[in-house]
Amino acid sequence: MEKRKILVTRPQLPPLNEFIPMLEDIWDSRWLTNNGKYHEEFEKALAIFLGVPYVSLFANGTLALMAALQCLRVKGEVITTPYSFVATTHSLWWNGIKPVFVDIDPVYGNLNPDLIEAAITPETTAILPVHVYGNPCKVEAIQNLADIYGLKVIYDAAHAFGVKLKNSSVLNYGDLSILSFHATKVFNTIEGGAIISHDLKTKKRIDFLKNFGIADETTVVAPGINAKMNELQAAYGMLQLKYFDTAIDGRKHITDKYKEGLEGIAGIRFLNEATNVDYNYSYFPIFVDELEFGRSRDDVFEELKKYDIYGRRYFYPLISEFSAYRGLPSAKGLDVAYELSRQIICLPLYPDLADEVVETIVSIILEMSLDETKKIPVKMLHQIKRNK
Repeated sequence: MEKRKILVTRPQLPPLNEFIPMLEDIWDSRWLTNNGKYHEEFEKALAIFLGVPYVSLFANGTLALMAALQCLRVKGEVITTPYSFVATTHSLWWNGIKPVFVDIDPVYGNLNPDLIEAAITPETTAILPVHVYGNPCKVEAIQNLADIYGLKVIYDAAHAFGVKLKNSSVLNYGDLSILSFHATKVFNTIEGGAIISHDLKTKKRIDFLKNFGIADETTVVAPGINAKMNELQAAYGMLQLKYFDTAIDGRKHITDKYKEGLEGIAGIRFLNEATNVDYNYSYFPIFVDELEFGRSRDDVFEELKKYDIYGRRYFYPLISEFSAYRGLPSAKGLDVAYELSRQIICLPLYPDLADEVVETIVSIILEMSLDETKKIPVKMLHQIKRNK
C-alpha cells in the first residue's frame, strides 16, 4: 500500500450519506443552476452563520473579486499588497486597473496602513487589502484613510471565513469583502466564493453582474459575466456549515500542538493570537530566520519533503516579482514583504492531521536547530522538547 503524502492541507468533506439525499433531490428537480432552492437557502444560511447583512454566491473567489471591482466602478489605481495569492492582483489587471504595491507589516504580513497615504495619487480610487492567514488587517486605520481621501475599500477575505474582530465578523468592514470557498480553504464548496455587501441595492447590482447583467427575460442592465454557483455546490455548502465549528476545534488543537512544540526554538517565529480576535486557524505559518536558526527556510522545506511532508512557501515569490508586475514602479522597495517571503513556510494543518505527524514535524525542525555534535534520532526529539 502506497504511503500517503502529508500535504499542507486536506479538504474537509461532509458525510457522503448526508449529501446523497440532497443530490437525489436535485436530480428529481433537474434545477442545476440559476438561483435554485439550495442556492437561495445557502445564501441566507451563510449570512446568518457569518453575522453579515447580505451574501452573493459565486463560482469562485477570483470572479467575486473581479465583480466587486465592477460593482463599485473602481478604476485608475488601487493600492494593494504584494504579499498575497496572485488572484488579488490579477483581478485588478482584468478590470484594467493599475495595482500600486505598498509594503506590509512585519508581524502579521498585512498591508501596512502607515505606508498607504504616501502611495495615494489623484488616480487612486480604492484600497484592496488582504486578511493574511485570517489575521484581521488594521481595519480602522485603513478606513480612516479611505474616508479622508474618498476611497473604496474591498477586503480580500479569502482566508477569513468565520473570523471575528471584537465579537463581530471581520467581513463587516470595508465596502465589500470577498470570500473564497476553494478546496484548500478552511470552509470549502470544492470551488466557490462570495461577496459580502451591506445593503440590498448593492447586493442586487452584484447579482446582476454575476448573471450576465440580466434583470428579466427581456432586460439586460449591465455587461455582466457568468459567475454563478451551481446547486450541487450550494447543497454541499449547506452541509459544510453543520461541521464548521467541529473543524475549527480540530484546527485549534493542531495549532496549539505546533506552538507547544516549536516555542523557544531560536530562529523560528510563529504568529501570536490577538486578544480581540476569534480565529479560524486556517493556516499555521512559521518564519525561519536563517541567521538565528542556522538553516534557511528552503532547507526546512526540503528536509520535510524527505519524510513525505509537504509544507508550502505561501506567499513566495511576491506578486510584485512575477513578470506581469515586476516592471511597475511600486514593485521596488518592498523590503519587509521580501524578507517575509524568504522566511515563510506554512506547515500542514487540517482537522484530522494525526498528533504523531505534528510531533514528527516539530522533531525534524528541532533536530535541524541542533549543533551537529548534538544530533539525536528524530523519534526521540519531541519527547526531549516536551521535557525541557
